[in-house]
Amino acid sequence: MATMAERVDEVLRAGKAPGFHGLVVMRGGDVVLERYGAGVDHCLGESLGHVEFDRDTLHDIRSVSKSVVGLLYGIALGEGLVPEPGAGLVEQFPQYPDLVGDPERAHLTIEHALTMTLGLDWNEDAPYTSPANSEIAMELAPDRYRYVLERPVVEEAGKRWLYSGGASALIGGIIARGTGRPLEEYAATALFEPLGVTEFQWMKGDDGLAMAAAGVRLRPVDLAAIGQLVLDGGRGIVPGEWIQEMLRPRITIRDAFKYGYQWYVDISERHQVAGHGNGGQHVVVMPEEELVVAITAGEYDQEAVSSRAVIDAVLVRE
Repeated sequence: MATMAERVDEVLRAGKAPGFHGLVVMRGGDVVLERYGAGVDHCLGESLGHVEFDRDTLHDIRSVSKSVVGLLYGIALGEGLVPEPGAGLVEQFPQYPDLVGDPERAHLTIEHALTMTLGLDWNEDAPYTSPANSEIAMELAPDRYRYVLERPVVEEAGKRWLYSGGASALIGGIIARGTGRPLEEYAATALFEPLGVTEFQWMKGDDGLAMAAAGVRLRPVDLAAIGQLVLDGGRGIVPGEWIQEMLRPRITIRDAFKYGYQWYVDISERHQVAGHGNGGQHVVVMPEEELVVAITAGEYDQEAVSSRAVIDAVLVRE
């Protein structure tokens, strides 16, 4: 039977992954496979032209940023800097007394943001180049937090998962307020530096605030290191209790595909937890197989066939 490397190389050689940019696979804590490609890339919609990728090339991880935010909240919680998930959500933003005092929003908790079950009007089905997309509208708004918090209440919170970059933005704001530091600065000292990540970027909106929902740029090898940190139970960087809570399936997306706290949880036969991002950005953690897969690609705002083809080649049982 072909080895993992042979399978991946065949996919790349056959042109089945035309948008492929980078792959790092770790097993048992060691890097066992690394591959890099070349192609046109973007940084949050701004063209970078043709890029020859290697181990040191930073790459958008897009919405995998949300999973990073989930880790940061857990670190800050362990340090006593942010409230428990059951705490009221709107009251964490006292700069909006009208919203804090709105009885229609009093039931919202931080957990509703962590699980994307806010019950507020939100739609990210439109392209991420259009203000019809709620995340883009949030970025264009004069105040991102008010924009999210004042969305109309359309259903009971906690009942239905609805993809929301706004929910992640609120968590990022709570972390920044609780730590007294910009999100990207707290991330550097609380997570990235202890993990050995020496270079990263966290893109900011026009308001100067880190884009919690999609702004992180990392090397694929460092994205894999984040997956390994989760597989290892936090290694004292993130409290182990939080890793367990974060990865507990809390709301059903469809069938065996669930959501925890800013992480996807697949409870099918090959149990896995993951962060997924637009364009084919993924970190997949398979605890029972001690396997971590990090992949980057450039198929933004389209079906990510390249990353799917490569991941399928990696995950064939040997």
